[in-house]
Amino acid sequence: MSEILLSVDHLTKRFGGVTAVNECSFQVQTGTITALIGPNGSGKTTVFNMVTGYLKADSGSITFKGEPIMRPRPADLYRRGLSRTFQQARIFPDLTVLENLVVAAGYSWKQLFGKRVTADDNARAHRMLEEFRLEQLADLPSGELSYGQRKLLEFAAVLMSEPSLVLLDEPTAGVNPVMIDTMERHVRERHANGVTFLIVEHDMQLVMRLCDPVIVLDRGAPIAFGTPAAIQSDPLVLEAYLGG
Repeated sequence: MSEILLSVDHLTKRFGGVTAVNECSFQVQTGTITALIGPNGSGKTTVFNMVTGYLKADSGSITFKGEPIMRPRPADLYRRGLSRTFQQARIFPDLTVLENLVVAAGYSWKQLFGKRVTADDNARAHRMLEEFRLEQLADLPSGELSYGQRKLLEFAAVLMSEPSLVLLDEPTAGVNPVMIDTMERHVRERHANGVTFLIVEHDMQLVMRLCDPVIVLDRGAPIAFGTPAAIQSDPLVLEAYLGG
């Protein structure tokens, strides 16, 4: 049986009188592509934000690689091997495409512009651009990229830290079918090389062919967990999505 890479235990978050996440518990096994799905407003991104330190939980706990994360901080988690993307890609628009990857490798701005980047990391950034077919755009300011290219660049950037676990928040939202296929291919390739994924995604066709297991949230709490086939026929899931 695979070991538990990430454990979320009774996470709760309230905004005023609204409970966005309610006693949410789940686990992500090493070596999986796990989906976290649910209707709009079910708390998926709020969970992501708490797990990755962008939002403080009101209660509950998080364990990563067997160690409790007492105060999740994005930079600390990034160094430990947990990285993420966002619904709207976060890049440095005034830096070139290549410089975005170099910064993601852990260099400070002073090192970047002082030309003290190692040859190995510079070469690794170029290889990543080749893998993502962005090499021809290496010297272009990232702010000039298309929406889909920005998503690819952000994905490539989080991989520069050689993470164990990547959280993808709506990786295919707003992109064309060709870009969806490209994103899926990169996830599969990285997964084959040992990266574990937790994915929030609304494209159910993509989820059902790519992810296993699937966790379903409704009103801030898990209501189902299982294989794609089991999830598709679960009465609680159908009720949550159809509003029955």
